[in-house]
Amino acid sequence: MNPITRLIKHPQTYLYVAFGIALAATLGSLYFSDIMKFPPCVLCWYQRIAMYPLIFIVAVGVLLEDTRVWIYGLPTVIVGLLIAAYHNLLYHGFIPQKLQPCTIEVSCSTKYYELFGFISIPMMSLLGFVAILACLLIYRKLTTKKA
Repeated sequence: MNPITRLIKHPQTYLYVAFGIALAATLGSLYFSDIMKFPPCVLCWYQRIAMYPLIFIVAVGVLLEDTRVWIYGLPTVIVGLLIAAYHNLLYHGFIPQKLQPCTIEVSCSTKYYELFGFISIPMMSLLGFVAILACLLIYRKLTTKKA
C-alpha cells in the first residue's frame, strides 16, 4: 500500500484536517476583523460561535483518541453550517433584505472581500463547515464497526 492510500485510510487524518480547517477559519476571521478592520455582522458572530469551539472539540478528540468525537462536533458543525447557508442566501440576494437580522450595525450582505472575485467571506465560512462536516462523517465511517 502506498503512503497516500495509507494516509487516506487512516481515520486520524480526517481529524487533523478538520482541526486545521477550524484553526484556519478562526485565524482567518480574526484576521479580517482585527487586522483588516472589517466589522463582523450578527450572522458572522454566530458562525464564529460555532467555529471557534471546534478547534478544542477536535483537539481533545485527537488527544484522547476518542472515536466518538464526531458525536460531540457534529451538532456544532450543523448549527454553523445552517447559519452559514442562510448568510450566503442573504448575501447573494436570494432572501429579501427585510428578513435580514443585520440591520442595526453591519449589514449581512456588505461585500468586504471576495477571493478570486467570487468567494466571499460568508462562502469561506460555508465551505469550512462543509469540509469539517465531511471530515467528521468520513472519520465516523472509518471508525464505526460494521455489525
